[in-house]
Amino acid sequence: MKKAFLLLASGSFLLACGSDNTSTTKAKEDYTLADESAPAQDSTTGANLSAVARQPQVDTSVTKIGTAPTGGAVAVGAKLMEGSDCASCHRENEKLIGPGYREIAAKYPATAANITMLAGKIIKGGKGNWGEIPMTPHPALSQKDAEEMTRYILALK
Repeated sequence: MKKAFLLLASGSFLLACGSDNTSTTKAKEDYTLADESAPAQDSTTGANLSAVARQPQVDTSVTKIGTAPTGGAVAVGAKLMEGSDCASCHRENEKLIGPGYREIAAKYPATAANITMLAGKIIKGGKGNWGEIPMTPHPALSQKDAEEMTRYILALK
Protein backbone atom coordinates (compact mmCIF):
# COMPACT_ATOMS: atom_id res chain seq x y z
CA MET A 1 0.00 0.00 0.00
CA LYS A 2 2.82 2.38 0.86
CA LYS A 3 4.61 1.62 -2.41
CA ALA A 4 1.49 2.37 -4.45
CA PHE A 5 1.03 5.67 -2.64
CA LEU A 6 4.65 6.68 -3.27
CA LEU A 7 4.33 5.75 -6.95
CA LEU A 8 1.20 7.87 -7.36
CA ALA A 9 2.73 10.79 -5.44
CA SER A 10 5.90 10.74 -7.53
CA GLY A 11 3.85 10.55 -10.75
CA SER A 12 1.83 13.62 -9.80
CA PHE A 13 5.06 15.38 -8.87
CA LEU A 14 6.51 14.73 -12.33
CA LEU A 15 3.38 16.09 -13.95
CA ALA A 16 3.52 19.21 -11.83
CA CYS A 17 7.13 19.80 -12.85
CA GLY A 18 6.16 20.03 -16.50
CA SER A 19 8.10 17.14 -17.90
CA ASP A 20 6.57 17.66 -21.36
CA ASN A 21 8.84 20.69 -22.13
CA THR A 22 5.98 22.77 -23.59
CA SER A 23 5.65 24.90 -20.46
CA THR A 24 9.44 25.23 -20.21
CA THR A 25 9.71 26.28 -23.84
CA LYS A 26 6.90 28.79 -23.38
CA ALA A 27 8.67 30.26 -20.34
CA LYS A 28 11.92 30.62 -22.29
CA GLU A 29 10.06 32.39 -25.12
CA ASP A 30 8.44 34.83 -22.66
CA TYR A 31 11.84 35.53 -21.12
CA THR A 32 13.43 36.14 -24.52
CA LEU A 33 10.62 38.43 -25.64
CA ALA A 34 10.83 40.43 -22.43
CA ASP A 35 14.59 40.90 -22.86
CA GLU A 36 14.25 42.00 -26.49
CA SER A 37 11.61 44.59 -25.63
CA ALA A 38 13.67 46.12 -22.79
CA PRO A 39 15.75 49.14 -23.74
CA ALA A 40 19.45 48.44 -23.99
CA GLN A 41 21.71 50.12 -21.42
CA ASP A 42 25.02 51.53 -22.50
CA SER A 43 28.18 50.93 -20.52
CA THR A 44 28.11 54.44 -19.01
CA THR A 45 24.73 53.87 -17.39
CA GLY A 46 25.89 50.56 -15.98
CA ALA A 47 29.07 52.14 -14.64
CA ASN A 48 27.11 54.96 -13.01
CA LEU A 49 24.72 52.55 -11.34
CA SER A 50 27.65 50.49 -10.13
CA ALA A 51 29.38 53.56 -8.70
CA VAL A 52 26.22 54.67 -6.89
CA ALA A 53 25.83 51.21 -5.38
CA ARG A 54 29.39 51.34 -3.98
CA GLN A 55 29.02 54.77 -2.33
CA PRO A 56 28.80 54.75 1.45
CA GLN A 57 25.45 55.65 2.94
CA VAL A 58 25.80 59.03 4.63
CA ASP A 59 23.39 60.44 7.20
CA THR A 60 22.40 63.83 5.80
CA SER A 61 19.57 64.60 8.18
CA VAL A 62 19.18 68.26 9.03
CA THR A 63 20.03 67.68 12.67
CA LYS A 64 23.41 66.13 11.93
CA ILE A 65 24.87 68.18 9.05
CA GLY A 66 27.63 70.48 10.23
CA THR A 67 27.40 69.50 13.89
CA ALA A 68 30.33 67.11 14.07
CA PRO A 69 33.59 68.50 15.41
CA THR A 70 35.85 69.36 12.50
CA GLY A 71 39.30 69.49 14.05
CA GLY A 72 41.74 71.35 16.24
CA ALA A 73 41.08 72.56 19.77
CA VAL A 74 37.42 73.11 18.98
CA ALA A 75 36.97 69.43 18.17
CA VAL A 76 38.70 68.38 21.40
CA GLY A 77 36.40 70.62 23.45
CA ALA A 78 33.32 69.34 21.62
CA LYS A 79 34.29 65.72 22.25
CA LEU A 80 34.90 66.43 25.93
CA MET A 81 31.48 68.04 26.21
CA GLU A 82 29.80 65.12 24.46
CA GLY A 83 31.21 62.83 27.13
CA SER A 84 30.12 65.03 30.04
CA ASP A 85 26.80 66.04 31.58
CA CYS A 86 26.78 69.56 30.04
CA ALA A 87 23.74 68.83 27.87
CA SER A 88 21.59 68.21 30.94
CA CYS A 89 21.61 71.97 31.68
CA HIS A 90 22.83 73.70 28.49
CA ARG A 91 21.95 73.80 24.80
CA GLU A 92 23.81 75.47 21.97
CA ASN A 93 21.16 77.97 20.87
CA GLU A 94 18.74 78.25 23.77
CA LYS A 95 18.54 78.58 27.54
CA LEU A 96 17.59 75.37 29.30
CA ILE A 97 18.53 75.49 33.00
CA GLY A 98 21.74 77.39 32.32
CA PRO A 99 22.49 79.79 29.46
CA GLY A 100 22.93 78.62 25.88
CA TYR A 101 26.49 78.25 24.63
CA ARG A 102 26.06 80.99 22.03
CA GLU A 103 24.79 83.35 24.72
CA ILE A 104 27.95 82.66 26.75
CA ALA A 105 30.11 83.21 23.67
CA ALA A 106 28.38 86.55 23.02
CA LYS A 107 29.03 87.72 26.59
CA TYR A 108 32.71 86.71 26.88
CA PRO A 109 35.44 87.42 24.31
CA ALA A 110 37.79 84.48 23.68
CA THR A 111 40.73 85.87 25.66
CA ALA A 112 43.16 83.79 27.71
CA ALA A 113 41.88 85.42 30.91
CA ASN A 114 38.24 84.61 30.11
CA ILE A 115 39.10 81.03 29.14
CA THR A 116 40.91 80.50 32.46
CA MET A 117 38.13 82.18 34.46
CA LEU A 118 35.30 80.24 32.78
CA ALA A 119 37.19 76.94 33.07
CA GLY A 120 37.46 77.63 36.81
CA LYS A 121 33.68 78.19 36.96
CA ILE A 122 33.10 74.86 35.18
CA ILE A 123 35.28 73.08 37.75
CA LYS A 124 34.18 74.95 40.91
CA GLY A 125 30.61 75.84 39.95
CA GLY A 126 29.09 79.21 40.66
CA LYS A 127 25.98 81.30 41.10
CA GLY A 128 24.72 84.73 40.22
CA ASN A 129 26.13 85.43 36.74
CA TRP A 130 23.15 83.94 34.85
CA GLY A 131 20.39 83.91 37.47
CA GLU A 132 19.64 82.23 40.76
CA ILE A 133 20.18 78.61 39.68
CA PRO A 134 23.75 77.60 40.59
CA MET A 135 26.20 76.02 38.18
CA THR A 136 26.96 72.47 39.27
CA PRO A 137 30.67 71.98 40.08
CA HIS A 138 32.69 69.45 38.09
CA PRO A 139 35.73 68.79 40.29
CA ALA A 140 36.73 65.66 38.37
CA LEU A 141 37.59 67.77 35.29
CA SER A 142 41.16 68.89 34.84
CA GLN A 143 41.92 72.55 34.22
CA LYS A 144 43.18 71.67 30.73
CA ASP A 145 39.98 69.83 29.78
CA ALA A 146 37.79 72.61 31.16
CA GLU A 147 39.78 75.14 29.11
CA GLU A 148 39.30 73.05 25.93
CA MET A 149 35.56 72.98 26.62
CA THR A 150 35.57 76.74 27.17
CA ARG A 151 37.43 77.33 23.89
CA TYR A 152 34.75 75.32 22.10
CA ILE A 153 31.94 77.32 23.70
CA LEU A 154 33.57 80.67 22.93
CA ALA A 155 34.14 79.61 19.30
CA LEU A 156 30.38 79.34 18.74
CA LYS A 157 29.83 83.06 18.11
